[in-house]
Amino acid sequence: MFGDNLTERFQLASDRIKEICVGSDCQQGEPWSIYFRKTAGFINNMTELACMVRDGVFSDWSVKELAEYNKSLYIDILEDNYDKSYANPEYAVKQFGEDYGRLLSFLYVELRGMIVYAYEQRQAEFTVLMELFIEVYCAFEAELPSAKELRDIIYWYVSDYSDEFVEYRVREQIDTSLSFAVDIIMNEDLSDLRYLYKFGDYITENEIRTAQHLNSMSEQQISEMAYTFTEGYRKGFELTGKDISKKKTVNIRYCLGFERLVREEIKQFSQMGLKTTVYRAAVNTINRKMHIKVGYYGTSPNRQMEYDHRFDSGLYLDGDFVERKLGALRLAYEKNKDAAAVFGGPAVMEIFGEEPFEPEDKPECVQLDARQRALSVKYDREASEIVNSYIKGEERSFTIIAYPVPQIGSNYEKIFDETVRINTLDYDTYRKIQQRIIDVLDTADYVEVKGCRGNETDIRVKLMEKSSPESQTVFENCLADVNIPLGEVFTSPVLAGTDGVINVSAVYLNDLKFKNLKVSLKDGMVVGYTCDNFDDEQKNRAFFKENVLYNHDTLPIGEFAIGTNTTAYVMANRYDIVYKLPILIVEKMGPHFALGDTCYSRAEDISVFNPDGKEIIARDNEISALRNTQPDKAYFNCHTDITIPYDEIGNITAVAKDGERTDIIVSGRFVLEGCEELNRPFD
Repeated sequence: MFGDNLTERFQLASDRIKEICVGSDCQQGEPWSIYFRKTAGFINNMTELACMVRDGVFSDWSVKELAEYNKSLYIDILEDNYDKSYANPEYAVKQFGEDYGRLLSFLYVELRGMIVYAYEQRQAEFTVLMELFIEVYCAFEAELPSAKELRDIIYWYVSDYSDEFVEYRVREQIDTSLSFAVDIIMNEDLSDLRYLYKFGDYITENEIRTAQHLNSMSEQQISEMAYTFTEGYRKGFELTGKDISKKKTVNIRYCLGFERLVREEIKQFSQMGLKTTVYRAAVNTINRKMHIKVGYYGTSPNRQMEYDHRFDSGLYLDGDFVERKLGALRLAYEKNKDAAAVFGGPAVMEIFGEEPFEPEDKPECVQLDARQRALSVKYDREASEIVNSYIKGEERSFTIIAYPVPQIGSNYEKIFDETVRINTLDYDTYRKIQQRIIDVLDTADYVEVKGCRGNETDIRVKLMEKSSPESQTVFENCLADVNIPLGEVFTSPVLAGTDGVINVSAVYLNDLKFKNLKVSLKDGMVVGYTCDNFDDEQKNRAFFKENVLYNHDTLPIGEFAIGTNTTAYVMANRYDIVYKLPILIVEKMGPHFALGDTCYSRAEDISVFNPDGKEIIARDNEISALRNTQPDKAYFNCHTDITIPYDEIGNITAVAKDGERTDIIVSGRFVLEGCEELNRPFD
């Protein structure tokens, strides 16, 4: 992996960087010399860090010493210092001009991955990053290189090492021998909070207080919380008729601080016959996807920085690279196909409570051009096909749950306890109530949803027809299994005849706030969109296209649902945290519309049944139905829920073919007979 003579290459590169660090001036003078000396100094500090980790130097350090050292690793990119950091494209462009500034800012951010490589003792990745820096430095020695020369260096770095970076990423998910995080979780003394600093991520009060709060709980409380999660995962297989006994591994994704809970989850999964993998959110450009984190991670030291570099792939993305990376992905799965075949899917623990992020859109940041946006869509589509051919959608499952972090405010402990209660609401009570709603919806030709109090939602959602009403249903009765907490009924709408406008005053989608979002649909496809985030309408549309459409020109409506978890809604408003909740909970707090694939994506041919025994037949729409004839057009590989809160809903009405109307919600309250219990939390 990464070539031969790795130790020798590491030493040679390390020695060369020390020379640059102590005064080998760049021939081009300032500001170039300052950049290279400072960056070489950072790399030199990282080689020292790698040695300190290897030699166990931190074992005797106090929590205070570890915290100070941890902060020093990230001090340069923290908000107070970001305006003069090379990680900030705005600052780099001011120093070096647009072309050079973007390239050198990219390089600096890529090099910062050395922090976690030092903690994980990944000498190979460390070495190639040092060699990349030296190659860029040497390009400046004779004369100022062209921006194209620098771009070519970066291009060949990502191209040459795609095989290695991509394969390691694949193995992290399915190969239990890559156990860096699991070893910490299972072997460290979790009552000694010094363990948090062994991960290498930025550690804040969020992680520390979360760990302290979990440490204050009894073994029974931890066991019950873990059981809600692991049992939901098991039920996901059971309810869809999938055989969990064929699976050997599960991947837990979580945020640092929850290790005591994760340890218990690992034990419970082991009792099911599943070994656990836990991998870090990607830190290198080859494996990152925009600013979205998949894996485990700590509090972000700077979310604006992550947003600024979301499209750094624009520096090198072309058709050849896409084919190279797809080939690397295919080869990685082929080499690890046995492990992939027994991978059961992810078990995800989300967090909420961090201060909502409203990004600044900077012109200095790298952007994708139209050709690159198309290539990005092509890669996502074909990569998904590759993954699905080795980890088959019809055989895998998942589960997802969410908990608050201390940043949510002074009521953290109360909100945490309330969240645990919401995650364990009574199954039978909701099963009966939601079945009553489904019984009415199953009589409808379409559902009408209209807003109130300034909300301009006005949409008609067309429903699939049933050939055998006595044994078929259109809506799933969603209880506490893969999607925790319980509290919704959902369907895959028929696209033709689904028309209208979805509007919400404020909503968080993929960790970004959208103000006064409006989406127009015609025959189930997005035909228009806007929001009020920026004064410039073009920026508003670009913001939505990048972060919800994921650069597709349009998306279908993949899901319509009615959330029933009024307990969560009232709790959120009591503590004024609606705007801090994740989609996972928010989607249960009102009707929601998902743009992208259906909830049954890549598993449409598996029969699914509600608790009453009826088969849920609305697993397809006109787009996903193309999977057998035009598979390249059947999936979009995204699914984003847009929820309208109860207090912005004027009515949700089931409309039968003969025009008979049955109201389910009026003025934000459930009015359907048999649903009275759902209004009690409001009282």
